[in-house]
Amino acid sequence: MPLFDTHNTWAFVFGLMGNVISFAVFLSPVPTFYRVWKKKTTEGFQSLPYVVALFSATLWLYYATQKKDVFLLVTINSFGCFIETIYISIFLAYAPKKARMLTVKLLLLMNFGGFCLILLLCQFLAKGTTRAKIIGGICVGFSVCVFAAPLSIIRTVIKTRSVEYMPFSLSLTLTISAVVWLLYGLALKDIYVAFPNVIGFGLGALQMILYVVYKYCKTPPHLGEKEVEAAKLPEVSLDILKLATVSSPEVRQANKCSCGNDRRPEIEDGQNAKNGKQSSSASAT
Repeated sequence: MPLFDTHNTWAFVFGLMGNVISFAVFLSPVPTFYRVWKKKTTEGFQSLPYVVALFSATLWLYYATQKKDVFLLVTINSFGCFIETIYISIFLAYAPKKARMLTVKLLLLMNFGGFCLILLLCQFLAKGTTRAKIIGGICVGFSVCVFAAPLSIIRTVIKTRSVEYMPFSLSLTLTISAVVWLLYGLALKDIYVAFPNVIGFGLGALQMILYVVYKYCKTPPHLGEKEVEAAKLPEVSLDILKLATVSSPEVRQANKCSCGNDRRPEIEDGQNAKNGKQSSSASAT
């Protein structure tokens, strides 16, 4: 039996392309974790995306074991499990105690407890094609939730009319990846692989459209700049005020005494003028 099934040429081509693109996506956090390893601190990074990615790769790997001629689905998700495990291990090594404990709880709840529960239920309560359909449905539901995560970024872009928090290269890569895996699913006639990537393609295309609109198209000042100011300036000005009053004793002292210092010369001038009038009236009498 050949390692790669090349009878379905299009499935082989799209699966190979999907492996290459997804391989690059899985490796994209390497600079981040190299910096974590070098500085011996996680610098406030969160572990949730990597825990979720590990759980997703594990689910798809389990689904692939129930199907035939999906070796390319096995390869990329095996690599995903491997690389995400390394990321999480580095995070646990250098994260503060609170973040480390939260990550361990997530791993126990989702990757161990959740996956073991799915595995046991599917193995003992379902057989054959029914089992593959149940696992495929779970994978689709979880993938839809993952693909829906960028909705918060889209909302931020529309509200602030700024693409600062939505890098175009990442959006483009994820959109291409969704298209390739969609074509792979269609070539295999596997709805469970194809369907979530339809949503991924739609959301990726929306992100790129918003990027073009808000990056290269000029918006009226009264619509663009004012909304950005309204969204950002109050929070920034409040933080600056807090930092100034809390961290600088000189500022506190100046704020406390400036009014009195400004009025003191006026009071003294008034008193001098009054004394001058009294002395002049006394001399006149």
